[in-house]
Amino acid sequence: MQEVYDFLKKCGTYYIATVEGDQPRVRPFGTVDIFEGRLYIQTGHGKDVDNQIKANPKVEICAFGGGQWLRVAATLVGDERIEAQQHMLDAYPSLQGRYKAGDGVCAVYWLKDATATFASFGGAPKVVKF
Repeated sequence: MQEVYDFLKKCGTYYIATVEGDQPRVRPFGTVDIFEGRLYIQTGHGKDVDNQIKANPKVEICAFGGGQWLRVAATLVGDERIEAQQHMLDAYPSLQGRYKAGDGVCAVYWLKDATATFASFGGAPKVVKF
């Protein structure tokens, strides 16, 4: 899991795919955090992506950097605890103007049953499960 976190942090921007009905939806994200041994992402309640995750929590994340790419398939699990939200906001102070822990808007999700695949054109893929 640490290797996935490090890769996503280094990339800065990654892309998350959700489903809306029968239509895939992909958008850029930039938040990633480790809290209590789990990998977390953050968004806002009420956003389309949040509604899509609630309807179908299976997502895929994709990132590219340094000639290598990462794909992560996982199920997102919401964590409404103020401690989890605050940990994320402490890691991303720029979000504190829009979100506050416990405000009912800040949404954090951790990745459950994740399968991460690191790949490049020059080598065999490496799979990490967490």
